Amino acid sequence: MASATLLLFLLFVPLLDQVASNSKSLIFEGFDENSEFILEGSSIIKTSRLLKLTNKSTNIVGHAFHATPFQMLNKTNPPLQPYAYSFSTSFVFSIVSPNSGSGGYGLAFTIAPSTKFPGAEAGHFLGLVNSTNDGNDSNHIFAVEFDTVNGYKGDSDTEGNHVGVNVNGMDSRITEPAAYIEEGTISVKEDFRMAKVDSVQAWIEYDGEKRAMNITVAPLPLPRPSKPLIENYAIELYTVMEERMFVGFSASTGQEASSHYLLGWSFAVNGIAPSLNISNLPNPPPKEKEPSSFPWVNVAIGILSALTLSLLCILFLLTCYKRYVDNFEALEDWEVDCPHRFRYRDLHIATKGFIESQLIGVGGFGAVYKGVLPTTATEVAVKRILRSPFHGMREFAAEVESLGRLRHKNLVNLQGWCKKKNDLLIVYDFIPNGSLDHILYNPNRNFVLNWGQRFNILKGISAGLLYLHEEWEKVVIHRDVKTSNILIDGHLNARLGDFGLARLYNHGQVSHTTNVVGTVGYIAPELARTGKASTSTDVYAFGVVLLEVVTGKRPIDSDHFFLVEWVIENYHLGQILEVVDPKLNLVYDEEEVELVLKLGLLCTQHRQDYRPRMKQVTRYLNFDDPLPFIGEWGHGVSESSRTSSGFLEVTRTVAKSGYLSSINMTTKSIDAAR
Repeated sequence: MASATLLLFLLFVPLLDQVASNSKSLIFEGFDENSEFILEGSSIIKTSRLLKLTNKSTNIVGHAFHATPFQMLNKTNPPLQPYAYSFSTSFVFSIVSPNSGSGGYGLAFTIAPSTKFPGAEAGHFLGLVNSTNDGNDSNHIFAVEFDTVNGYKGDSDTEGNHVGVNVNGMDSRITEPAAYIEEGTISVKEDFRMAKVDSVQAWIEYDGEKRAMNITVAPLPLPRPSKPLIENYAIELYTVMEERMFVGFSASTGQEASSHYLLGWSFAVNGIAPSLNISNLPNPPPKEKEPSSFPWVNVAIGILSALTLSLLCILFLLTCYKRYVDNFEALEDWEVDCPHRFRYRDLHIATKGFIESQLIGVGGFGAVYKGVLPTTATEVAVKRILRSPFHGMREFAAEVESLGRLRHKNLVNLQGWCKKKNDLLIVYDFIPNGSLDHILYNPNRNFVLNWGQRFNILKGISAGLLYLHEEWEKVVIHRDVKTSNILIDGHLNARLGDFGLARLYNHGQVSHTTNVVGTVGYIAPELARTGKASTSTDVYAFGVVLLEVVTGKRPIDSDHFFLVEWVIENYHLGQILEVVDPKLNLVYDEEEVELVLKLGLLCTQHRQDYRPRMKQVTRYLNFDDPLPFIGEWGHGVSESSRTSSGFLEVTRTVAKSGYLSSINMTTKSIDAAR
């Protein structure tokens, strides 16, 4: 035992030494001619100790990179998988726009293999790429952009104000409007315009081991917010980084022009960037002010005009207040904790007035529309819930309360909500590929998921359910896990959505739900009998999804076909691989397929105490633990269990894509008994 411990110590110490040897940092609290920078284009260092990247000339580019490259990639340990080193940076910048017009275009913190960017264009390309090489993997460029103009790949430009993460091009992987999270709150965002405040401080941190990035911004002199604007964003930089990379900044103007300045900068590899002492930084450049509206010769006329205007304003405010009191609904308890409230007017414009051409899905609780937010040009999905005396408001509040605070890469992210009289609207990420149900059964251009993609999707759903059941601050029962509620993003990763039926309770407590809700074919036997949902009923539904993805068949295709029973029969006949979707053309990993089929049968056990928890399911899917050997799969599927599902009154969903409201299933006998 002692020798083994000594061996591990001897192996671990060199790794620590290597990380320490690769740790390097820099800090500039103001700039001068002795600063070790390579300046290109319009960039200059001013006597005021400001680094000016661009002036107000149109279509220009400015670069400023530290003269010494940093080692950003670990390739020196053959036994270990190469990875990108961790890094962190903090900097203060200022954008000065003209007193007329919106200015543009923006600046970007950049990590690149060279300080020169041949053929790079100004405008939306920020002096890093051009229309020909935009998005090429050979660029090896990582950038975090601070953009003041929208319209990339669009027909026209509009005023913008967002932070984005870019890899090898200007198509951002993730964007957020510039804002900071108010202290003492979980998600209350305070928006600010980067071109209007005196200066902005940004913090960027990348964890090379976790492959996760945090980005925080705030206007000076506010301190650093404790919660990042972009938090734990999963991104792999190993394929982007080369072994030695230059670090710095790039900015550009277009037909509209702003001046971009740096006041201070710190950076570190494999460590925390040194803190900037704000009092040591140079003063930010002055903003351009509008000329005075009243010349001195018109002071008397101005005073009289001001009095008249004041009276008109008072009348206007009184009128607005009366309309506000008459039309605005009082905030309910659940609304206080859900601060992402959109203006109804913005959502009405985004969806073009909720016209039919924007409709992408219809469900039991309402319709879903595709929209483009006018303020950020971001694509969103807007769920418009139909409010009635029997349903609507409760489902709306449940989805906003639960999904609004959940954050996981395998869940659909809520962006906000809106409530105006009887209109209940939920705004969340637009997922371009629609639902897993749509891809399996009604694919575009006959697209077929291969086995690797299917297996990755199943592992993603498992990770999302594990987060809901065990890893979040409360236990979340989804209650409607099915393929039409699993959305597939542009990278074919799974995102579990539609939380309209979800219920929350504290860890260690027992769920007290009594309504039978869900979808025929995914409802666990005990839920049909007792109406009590639990994490185990979610596991049952996930087990059906496992079988559905492998076989390519719906849970119930006719009055005589039941998917779970069919797989059990083939299992007992020793021919379980006969159920595999023929569209795979026998191209799959037999070990993985057999694991998923047997795990599906394990999760759909008739007795809920036989089913595994999601933590164990995840371990099985990752081959961390072997599946238990069960000689006789005790599903207990019988005519009585089939009958227990038969008395359910189903409100079926008319699906146009993956954005569907949940199907609410109630039993007349159970409701009557209450």
